[in-house]
Amino acid sequence: MEFAKLAEVWRGPVLESVHFGVAAVADATGQIVYGWGDPSVVTFPRSSLKPIQAIALVETGAAEKFGLTPQHIALASASHRAEDIHVDLVMDWLGQLDLTEEALACGPDLPRNPDLAYAIIRAGKGKARRYHNCSGKHCGFLTVSRHMGWPVEGYNERSHPTQTLYLEVLSELLGRDATTLPMGIDGCTLPTPAMSIADMAIAMARYASAAVSSPTRKAAIRTIQDAVRRYPEYMSGTGEPTALIADATDGAVLMKTGAEGFLCAFMPDQGLGVALKIADGNARARVLALLNLLQQLDLLTPDAVRALQPLFRQTVHDSVGRSVGEICGCEPQSNRLQAQVGDD
Repeated sequence: MEFAKLAEVWRGPVLESVHFGVAAVADATGQIVYGWGDPSVVTFPRSSLKPIQAIALVETGAAEKFGLTPQHIALASASHRAEDIHVDLVMDWLGQLDLTEEALACGPDLPRNPDLAYAIIRAGKGKARRYHNCSGKHCGFLTVSRHMGWPVEGYNERSHPTQTLYLEVLSELLGRDATTLPMGIDGCTLPTPAMSIADMAIAMARYASAAVSSPTRKAAIRTIQDAVRRYPEYMSGTGEPTALIADATDGAVLMKTGAEGFLCAFMPDQGLGVALKIADGNARARVLALLNLLQQLDLLTPDAVRALQPLFRQTVHDSVGRSVGEICGCEPQSNRLQAQVGDD
């Protein structure tokens, strides 16, 4: 069976739904040290790749040239919720590049935060590119283009030098040629590679360890890690699980979500990477599945477990707000345990 049962949805005393998925934990040597389901399953990590896509922004010197702050760098790795802190920074950033939001290849959108989206609609306004959750990542690619003297037009095409550079970086972290991976088009119009869950976990473990050959690239990775550790709300949003987990673990666990129920996590102190996919693409089970996995591996302190308890078991509400059930994680048996990664 390719997928393991990762979460259950209960309504009252009855099991109503089940979410299956696959997860892998890797170390920087390329070993899968723990897994649920079959880590050879191939899928699209989607936005989980953003911390890797941001490497060129720092490595090329583009961030330094344009005076970008850690908040900018965290936003380049973000799937943001279009809060004021995100939108204002995007617009200021584009101004530094002497560009308007029309330069963003991502299409116009409403904020992912429903309250913010409703406020925009009530004000008689509509979708805009600056609200797109990927607009920070796109600013990063535009900045690299400006710095390197490449055309800003077409930066979302696979043949553009920014995309060639990104795939070169990804190839080093994967340990093989990323240009041979199956390619699709992401929701934000950029090329997006598909890979196995195992490959993504290995890439994130090498990212966690900054296990790359160039000192400049190693420093760039550490700079991005520091930015998302210090400013996780720029990587997601205020009160979002990405920020809550970073805060509760003092930055020991850093998470990046992707569409269709994907997420990755990287632990720089441990040198570990995690890739996790919910088979049906429903995002509601992925965070509690990740936390369940981390707890099984003793990678969460008791204080962190207490602080994150609301994310371990999520309440199901009826239309008037009453609690009528819960979504909770399962404890699937590991099929890939090769080392006790929780020990010092």
